[in-house]
Amino acid sequence: MIRVVLPHHLRTLARVDGEVALEVSGPVTVRSILDVLEARYPMLRGTIRDHVTGARRPFLRFFACNEDWSHESPEVPLPDAIASGAEPLVVIGAIAGG
Repeated sequence: MIRVVLPHHLRTLARVDGEVALEVSGPVTVRSILDVLEARYPMLRGTIRDHVTGARRPFLRFFACNEDWSHESPEVPLPDAIASGAEPLVVIGAIAGG
């Protein structure tokens, strides 16, 4: 099982508490995880990635094993600790301002 931690606003939208556990078949990548996440929680479609391009929304970041994976290709396999469920993929809502 893949573990995903969502920011509060997305947990509220999906009506989940805490981590989300997902069964991902094939290579474990950001794209494959988000595909399963959006299929299970359709209300999240378009909130994490753009509907048309599939690109990450600007104010969301992806962290795997305490490393920022936001600018990596969504097709790059994630670390074994994520694939095994030992560590979660963390989605963080970034804050901007001045």
